[in-house]
Amino acid sequence: MSDAPSNPSRRRLLWAGGGLGALIAGGALLRPGDHGGAHTPYFLALQAALAEAGLYRPTLVIDKARLDSNIGKLTQHINGNFDYRIVGKSLPSLPLINTVRAQTGTDRVMVFHQPFLNLLARDMPDAKLLLGKPMPVKMAQRFYEFHPADSAFQPDRQLQWLIEGPERLLEYRQLAQALQQPMRINLELDVGLHRGGFTGARDVAKAIEVLQADPLLSFSGFMGYEAHVSKMPGIVGGPPKALEAAMGFYRDCVAAAQDVLKDAFDPATLTLNAGGSSTYQMYQPQMFGGPAPCNELATGSALVMPTDFDVPSLNDHVPAAFIATPVIKALDKTQIPGLESAAGLLSAWDPNTARTFFTYGGYWKSRPESPAGLQTNSLFGRSTNQEMLNGSENVQLKRDDFVFLRPSQSEFVFLQFGDIAVFDGKHISEVWPVFQQGA
Repeated sequence: MSDAPSNPSRRRLLWAGGGLGALIAGGALLRPGDHGGAHTPYFLALQAALAEAGLYRPTLVIDKARLDSNIGKLTQHINGNFDYRIVGKSLPSLPLINTVRAQTGTDRVMVFHQPFLNLLARDMPDAKLLLGKPMPVKMAQRFYEFHPADSAFQPDRQLQWLIEGPERLLEYRQLAQALQQPMRINLELDVGLHRGGFTGARDVAKAIEVLQADPLLSFSGFMGYEAHVSKMPGIVGGPPKALEAAMGFYRDCVAAAQDVLKDAFDPATLTLNAGGSSTYQMYQPQMFGGPAPCNELATGSALVMPTDFDVPSLNDHVPAAFIATPVIKALDKTQIPGLESAAGLLSAWDPNTARTFFTYGGYWKSRPESPAGLQTNSLFGRSTNQEMLNGSENVQLKRDDFVFLRPSQSEFVFLQFGDIAVFDGKHISEVWPVFQQGA
């Protein structure tokens, strides 16, 4: 019979050996696998189109067929039950907005930046514009200073300024009086996002009374943005409970408006805006036992699908926007300054660090999409000039091949590349200018 159980020294040795084995086994489980791969046929076709067009620089690409598919899904879900407003910050290009307008039949755009507001008023004079955030009153004044008096766009009929509280309402009242300019005012409601806005129906009623008392001001409706809804965990009731609470407060504010306006209250003439890309599919004509308090939904990002919108509520939408940038250096090893001797150990631990690719530009709000297995290097750091990406030996990129990334958002990232390249499945068939931030 073995004496191992009664021998303390051997018992310690066995325990130590077992612990080392467990450590090695655990390390093997933690060790990253090889995620490298090649471009799919889709990205090979996109790469060929960019090469044919000579676009060997960082380029924002929109796939026209995928964009059209997403527009079709949007139209299908809204199904004529609500008016649709394009979120301009998420689609910051006149040809892009015009493409969405043509397919949805809307003339409504939400605007978030004074230069964009002047541009849209000039180049899209039939549009109905709603500010998506409260604008400093000096920027509102600047809009009128740069808006030609003979323009076809008439701000007193086609433009709604957003007001989040009584102080800004007073500022806009003073501006309207100083300019003798009629102004339509939309009230921002805090429906649960807690990013500002009116928080009580009584305050809403008081604001509408102020608007009624001034011949230059008119109440045009409400905006209740509820981006928090889709992120609510089940422990607090999840999205349905959050949306019910948001729409409950919205209903209270609509009722307050009706109490103040009485016979003059006509919801068909008001912009009762709600929704967003991650929530628009949750809206129904009848919500929580009664008619929806809103009559308009706003969406933009869902049409191009940056990664921040990879959420269950948008499972039927497809990514339609990519950042393409050439590889300018392809190296068969990865070296970190000061840690050159550890290069073999690092790649032995993580095979996805075996090779290095430096790209033309980088550090965008994005993540690598193709080829598979590319990753940034936290030891080397990020760069807007030449970004280091690592991959395994199975990533066979070479100089002048393209790396494709998916932006995490569209509203700022789209403005960083110049004209958008439009991919028709085989060629870059169009280029779409983007908005100029300082124009």
